[in-house]
Amino acid sequence: MTELARLKFYATQPHPCSYLPAEQATTLFLDPSQPMDVLVYAELSEIGFRRSGDHLYRPHCQQCTACIPARIPAALFTPNRQQRRILKRNEDVSVHPVRPAFTEEYYDLYVRYIEQRHADGDMYPPSRDQFSTFLVRDLPFSRFYEFRLAGRLVAIAVTDVLPNGLSAVYTFYDPAEERRSLGRFAILWQIGETARLGLGAVYLGYWIKNCRKMNYKTQYRPIELFVNQRWTLLT
Repeated sequence: MTELARLKFYATQPHPCSYLPAEQATTLFLDPSQPMDVLVYAELSEIGFRRSGDHLYRPHCQQCTACIPARIPAALFTPNRQQRRILKRNEDVSVHPVRPAFTEEYYDLYVRYIEQRHADGDMYPPSRDQFSTFLVRDLPFSRFYEFRLAGRLVAIAVTDVLPNGLSAVYTFYDPAEERRSLGRFAILWQIGETARLGLGAVYLGYWIKNCRKMNYKTQYRPIELFVNQRWTLLT
């Protein structure tokens, strides 16, 4: 790591945790004046940082270590029986990369997803400003992967293409297409795309053992968890 020693970081004041209601969270941010350099981003991803909008961050809580960075090594991954069914069920879905942008088509899908799947979360209610600030950042390494069924948009995977892998920033999809398991399909597709590009892993963000919404991440095996400052492979 050649760049990290010169970087500045700032910690927030403790605030209510979005995932564990009984906990207080502190977040460590890269200095916002630091240009969003893809090599720095890749190095920071190796020690558990994520991107949200224009910021790179990771949890920095004093009393809690529940947020564990997770990634899927693409070359080692083999889909299980259920995942093979999901891939087969979505063989008629086409995927196209585009630069991040605000369109009414994208925003309409996002609104339906948040209102029907995450009305109990801190992203509800959705707004145009929230959507733009969180996801529509025209960065050279960022992509909107459009998932379309006979031309109709059914999902968007917001993904950063880094030298060491793909970082799955956020995925939203048509809640009416529940049978297709589009969220899981998007992860499976990104694993395949990572392997196709010859990159290392899909970075899934944080896994929290006691958070039900995070349980799906460990269904992809093998998976690596960043524990005690090292990546540990779970098969």
